[in-house]
Amino acid sequence: MKKSSLVLILAAVAAAVAAGAWWRGQAAGPAAAEPAASAPKPAQVVSLATVQRRDMPVSVEAAGTVVPLNTVELRPQISSTVRQVVVKEGQMVRQGELLFRFDDRTEQANLDKARAQLARDQATLADLERQWMRAQELRAQNFISQGAADTVQANLEAQRAAVVADQAAVKAGEVAVSYATLRAPLTGRIGLVNVYPGSLVSPTGATALATIAQIDPIGVSFTLPEAQLGALLRGGDEGRGAQGAKLQVLLPAAGGGRGPNTAPREALEGTVSVIDNAVDTATGSIRVKGALANPKQLLWPGQYVTVKLTLRTIKDAAVLPVVALVQRGQERLVYVVGADMAAELRPVQLRYSSGEWAVVEGVQPGERVVVEGKQNLRPGGLVREAPAGPAKAASGAASAAASGASA
Repeated sequence: MKKSSLVLILAAVAAAVAAGAWWRGQAAGPAAAEPAASAPKPAQVVSLATVQRRDMPVSVEAAGTVVPLNTVELRPQISSTVRQVVVKEGQMVRQGELLFRFDDRTEQANLDKARAQLARDQATLADLERQWMRAQELRAQNFISQGAADTVQANLEAQRAAVVADQAAVKAGEVAVSYATLRAPLTGRIGLVNVYPGSLVSPTGATALATIAQIDPIGVSFTLPEAQLGALLRGGDEGRGAQGAKLQVLLPAAGGGRGPNTAPREALEGTVSVIDNAVDTATGSIRVKGALANPKQLLWPGQYVTVKLTLRTIKDAAVLPVVALVQRGQERLVYVVGADMAAELRPVQLRYSSGEWAVVEGVQPGERVVVEGKQNLRPGGLVREAPAGPAKAASGAASAAASGASA
């Protein structure tokens, strides 16, 4: 009897202990879960960029063709035989430099004949002038009639006209002799020479002797959409006008633009020189021509290039990286990080973008925006700036230098 009572007492004590443990667990569970739920989330690692204030050029790119400002076909002005080819193919020549010599024996003989005729008529003129002086004296003494004196005067006037004609013939002969040498009409580069010493040439020949193309300065021809015509005619914010708009000609990259060793594209500076007087109704484009210096002869007539034309410049613009923009439907937003390192989602208006940079309204220069790490970021979330490694710092410095150069 005593043994069974002891067992019951022990069982009751165990049940009471178990019930107390369960009640304490139920009471402590919500209290323990509440601090865990209210624990702050860790800050998200992101990359930040500072909004810059600088002038941003508004430019368009177009495919262009290099054209010489002047091209001349060299042709003889007399029918003759080539006596000497002075110039060499591909040679740079200056205006007035001797290029070809032709056989001028016929022209020289005609010139000598004209000079001899002039000398003979001048001698006759001198004799008639002496006769006219004697006739005047004799007429004053009534030794000859007035008709005889008038005849001498008429012969004198006719001979004077003959001398003038002879002088013109001599000048024509000199011009014909000058055609026996062909000189460069402008400074430029000679192309292929199509004749040799002994070749028979004429002004109406089917093939020119050679061509000269002016390559410094040189031109570039391209087309723009008619929507850009207004900005081009205004010449930008500076009011330069259509004839003064700046352009760049981007040369093809070394190595064809492929491979890790591709050199950066070199650019030559120039200005717009001509805008066509009508828009092409078939294509809706306007033809434009520019001129630029080409001292190193990096551009060649007929070469295809890329033309970058600056239409205007946005002054004191707020500029940030394009990758900082978040597209949400038709709305563009950026995450702005304040001093408390909390991300604020702010709407902005995109005014212009070019390459890696965008001009926006809605942020102030000096504010920092999130560039990388926006995927899981929420408004109000805390962020922590990622440390910039050596490669990333070098890349950022290069991008900043490139943007500063383009500005």
